[in-house]
Amino acid sequence: MNAYVITEQKKRGVPLVKPVAGLIAVLILAGCGTIKPEPLSQDEITARVNRDRAEMYRGQEALSGPMTLSDAMARALKYNLDYRLKMMETALSRSLLDVSQQDMLPKLMADAGYRWRNNDSGGTSVGIDDGLVSLRPSTSEEREHYLSSATFSWDLLDFGMSYFRAKQQADEVNIAEERRRKVLQNIVQEVRDAYWRALGAQRLLDETQPLAEQIAQALDKTREAEQAGILPPIEGLEYQRALLDAMTLLNQKRQQMELAKSELTALINLPPGTPLVLQDTPTPLAPAPTNIDKLEQMALERRPELREEDYKTRIDSYETKRQIASLFPSLNLFAGLNYDSNDYLYNNDWIEGGVGVSMNLFKLLSIPAISNASDARAQTDDARRMALSMAVLTQVRVATERYKLASYDFQIAEQSAQVDQRLASISRAGSDNSLTSDLETLRTQARSIVSRFQEASSYAEAQAAYGRVLNSVGIDLLPDQVTKTDVASLSRQIATSLRQQESSVFAHTAGISVEKHPIAIQITRVPSGVSRGAVEQSVGRVIEANHLSLEPSPNSLNLQMSFSTGASSGTRKGVWTMRVKDASGAEVLTRQYTSYLPNETSTRSITALAEAATLSITSDLQRLAGAPPVLTATP
Repeated sequence: MNAYVITEQKKRGVPLVKPVAGLIAVLILAGCGTIKPEPLSQDEITARVNRDRAEMYRGQEALSGPMTLSDAMARALKYNLDYRLKMMETALSRSLLDVSQQDMLPKLMADAGYRWRNNDSGGTSVGIDDGLVSLRPSTSEEREHYLSSATFSWDLLDFGMSYFRAKQQADEVNIAEERRRKVLQNIVQEVRDAYWRALGAQRLLDETQPLAEQIAQALDKTREAEQAGILPPIEGLEYQRALLDAMTLLNQKRQQMELAKSELTALINLPPGTPLVLQDTPTPLAPAPTNIDKLEQMALERRPELREEDYKTRIDSYETKRQIASLFPSLNLFAGLNYDSNDYLYNNDWIEGGVGVSMNLFKLLSIPAISNASDARAQTDDARRMALSMAVLTQVRVATERYKLASYDFQIAEQSAQVDQRLASISRAGSDNSLTSDLETLRTQARSIVSRFQEASSYAEAQAAYGRVLNSVGIDLLPDQVTKTDVASLSRQIATSLRQQESSVFAHTAGISVEKHPIAIQITRVPSGVSRGAVEQSVGRVIEANHLSLEPSPNSLNLQMSFSTGASSGTRKGVWTMRVKDASGAEVLTRQYTSYLPNETSTRSITALAEAATLSITSDLQRLAGAPPVLTATP
């Protein structure tokens, strides 16, 4: 009878459980069937694009005046999006380190809850031998009661695992920092390359468009002359071919240089189309470094890639220690406070504590495998580091040789540009205003502009090769301590830091400050009917085109030029006498330039000869004025 009653009481809860479970199952299935893919609307996409575009350029300082190379580097450091990403990754690594350090703390678990049931829990006792109920059904738990506890626990094995994971995460922070250094060094290299190419474009693009228009007009005249029979067909086509070749070369050089400014604005994160003026300050190239062994030692110590490998090796050593530590027994200490509102309990609150030790004995069998894996990992790390070290040493030597070759190429391009400028001047001087003479003059002018583009491109390549030497050694952009973060302050700190660090690589740095002497022009004598002002303007253009300054200054060099005529073997000759005096009036240079005179002496011919004469002493003027000298590199 008692057993029957107990069984009936147990069955009372069954009719309530099944309907509730069925209802929950129906709700879950209904919810799963209502989820459908929802594409973004065009308004949401447009809002995201507008938000991103505003965020890309938010908070940037406005441009003020011409931009120097250190200004461009400062803006790249502060606003470049790739560098910002690396900064965020470094910050993320530091946050993960903080999380790993928190894992080493003991655990203090607080727990609270509420319990309710629709009937009483409890039980009875049944005899083992006869199966008869020996006690009536009873309960020691209320249908509704509250529980709470606070347990402090500390596991020695968990602490060891967390300790080694934290040490590994600390080295991950160091790796993120080295990757940030590498990204910054690459950005500096790209900024240096784009800056000098953009500066070359800035110097020459204004002269390119008028010449392109003249060539286009000359092509039309040549076609008309060929159709009218003034020029033989073969000669007319040859001139057209020559002019088209000159136009093609001119467009190619112009496009190469024009793209550099767009690259520079992207690197410093300026909005596309922002007007950008670069400061045109002559910067001498440094002689190539000779102490290669010293550079190789510096590279092996400074390169971010090798430092990253050092940290990876240390991470692997911590991994081995962590695996060995996992073999030890787990010692767990715990203590806690407990409370239960159940009125049937004799003690509603109590304190408990204990110690537990556990160990997986089968893990001891993994000791040989852990040892073999550790040896293999160490050998792999050493091999990878050795291979990378060899690549770094090769990069140092290749970068140094490239700089030597780039310096030599610039020397040749500079001399070629001066020769082509002189040819263009002489061609203009001997032009007799005939169609063939004008076409030849245009062709020499186009070649002169192309040569100057090549000179600017070679100089940019030499500066880029200079930067690659610094990059191969692992030179940093910033000093150890940065005091201010506005663009002007960053620019000054970058310029100072680069000069100090570059001096450890190059005996004379490319950014070294030298005293600059502007050129003052004085035309003392010209033939009658020749415009002295036109001659002075042409000479001034030649001086500025060769990276010399005309700004008035107390320490200016005074270039005096006087023209005279002579005769030899029945041929008229023109002589330009040039004297250069320093600020004190002392004569530091005297030269004469002699050339044949055309039959008709005009402002055009005398001006062209004056340009050729000035070009003949350009190297001397650069040396006296402190501008970039002609390099003495060997191929």
